[in-house]
Amino acid sequence: MLREFRMPTRPVHVTTPQSPPQAASAAQLRPCATVLLLRDGPGGPEVFLLRRSRSMAFAPAMHVFPGGGVDPRDADPGLPWAGPGPEVWSGVLGAPPAQARELVCAAVRELFEECAVLLAGVDAEHVVDDVSDERWETDRRALSGHSLALRDLLLRRSLVLRSDLLHPWAHWVTPVFEPRRYDTRFFVAALPAGQQARQVGEEADHAAWVCAAAAVAAHQEGRLAMLPPTLVALEEIAGYPDVARVLAAPRHVRRVLPWLHEGALRVDLDGVGGGEPGP
Repeated sequence: MLREFRMPTRPVHVTTPQSPPQAASAAQLRPCATVLLLRDGPGGPEVFLLRRSRSMAFAPAMHVFPGGGVDPRDADPGLPWAGPGPEVWSGVLGAPPAQARELVCAAVRELFEECAVLLAGVDAEHVVDDVSDERWETDRRALSGHSLALRDLLLRRSLVLRSDLLHPWAHWVTPVFEPRRYDTRFFVAALPAGQQARQVGEEADHAAWVCAAAAVAAHQEGRLAMLPPTLVALEEIAGYPDVARVLAAPRHVRRVLPWLHEGALRVDLDGVGGGEPGP
């Protein structure tokens, strides 16, 4: 299905002393992972949305899902793991096993760093139910500050990463004309029982649970700024009556690459996690 989006009226990229402008031809793709954290609400599935700080170099003041770039330590094969392994995720994500490991680890790590939700447990059958005390917060800040690796956090607390709590949703790549480009896998996950999502990261200035359908309506009314990948994901989630149906939905994740056409952004979507490349 061919979709067309107006170009954002506010800048997507901001040049700062720490982020000099780059020519589009020099822009390199950065692998990233982002998670649609879900819970059931009276109006259907709700999604935890962050509003990026206005000082951020990319997508300032835009509403996004928790996520970020792959860290070199996400590749550590010694990280304790339960659930489908990198070889399984490789087929699902269309990436080599080593990269699939990095993407799953990045998704779990970023979710904990940015909203204090941890997809881990003592074994493959359990999930931690409370990560809100000061000791957990100390670990979260250390992880975010790169003084603690996810592997070490899990080993110290005798936990395993629960890869089965993540489900693949989409794969979007920043258009070729952008000065910063991201190669992003989207995952969905249900909020674990007993855990509370909250705004704790340094990159956002506001966070809230929002009904997916209400978020789409708010964007259409000009009240919630977001980029096309976020909007499309919310539209899709809004089509399901509850979180269980979202998690059970069949997805065939393939790369989506928007292109520019007469001043608008175009994308060809298949509705199940993929799309067709543009000209």
